[in-house]
Amino acid sequence: MPEAIDIKVLNELEPVVEKELNRHLSMAKEWFPHEYVPWSKGRDFEFLGGEDWVPEDSKVSDAAREALLVNLLTEDNLPGYHSAISRIMGREGAWGQWVNRWTAEENRHGIVIRDFLTVTRAVDPVLLERARMQHMEIGYEPDHGDKVLHGVAYVSFQELATRVSHRNTGRASEDPLCEQMMQRVAADENLHMIFYRNVLAASFEVAPNEAMRAVSDVVKGFQMPGYTIDGFLRKSVAIANAGIYDLRLHHDEVLMPVLRKWKVFELEGLDGEGEKAREELAEFMNALDEAATKFEERREARRARIAARGA
Repeated sequence: MPEAIDIKVLNELEPVVEKELNRHLSMAKEWFPHEYVPWSKGRDFEFLGGEDWVPEDSKVSDAAREALLVNLLTEDNLPGYHSAISRIMGREGAWGQWVNRWTAEENRHGIVIRDFLTVTRAVDPVLLERARMQHMEIGYEPDHGDKVLHGVAYVSFQELATRVSHRNTGRASEDPLCEQMMQRVAADENLHMIFYRNVLAASFEVAPNEAMRAVSDVVKGFQMPGYTIDGFLRKSVAIANAGIYDLRLHHDEVLMPVLRKWKVFELEGLDGEGEKAREELAEFMNALDEAATKFEERREARRARIAARGA
């Protein structure tokens, strides 16, 4: 049974959701996955008389290959995300219409990335399929259950994190076609972020203390939805070392822009619990900033050592 605050939020934010849905539909660009795939580069695999994948087939860097794999496996778990979000936001009215639209757009991302990677042989398709099966069998459950404000806060950050990851993965691939594709996907993620960010901004007017608690909890415990991917920690380290997605990007390009937009550190009228949540958030952000700086220093030192050995 939804908590009273969740019912209140869902009802009072319905007009905001409808407004943001209409804004999204007016800005979203229709595009077609097949147009971003270089089909002429494809060839049969051994099952049909061709040749199976070998590492030399891939033209992207090792780090970009890991990032592409993680990005696609994350998109693959869409049925789990749809189930969780529709359970939190409901299946009726503007909320339900948005969830269905979001799902349809996200599905395009999985289609285009998989087709591109398979046709260009950027990743091992056998490894990819085995990883997909394993990842989807685990499924997905949001860390904060069915709480509406926590759910909206999480996707506000997660959509921006995905946009940054997709964009930087495309750049790291050093493949103009791959970069073009990932930029297209990232553009969608940015619009999704704006929708959720604006809805959460309105929740600060409906339930400011609860919204602040949700934001604080989500930021402090944030994990990308693909963290259950087999070998995720090792892959995320490689991705961070390559500068595709690291603590500095997470702090500077994901968390801070959204927090500034919500003006969480200037908001007035919070009660004791709201202020406590904000204090926890500020303390965490300071610690994250320090951790990001230390990571950058260690990475630069490691790169310098490698460069010196190669001199």
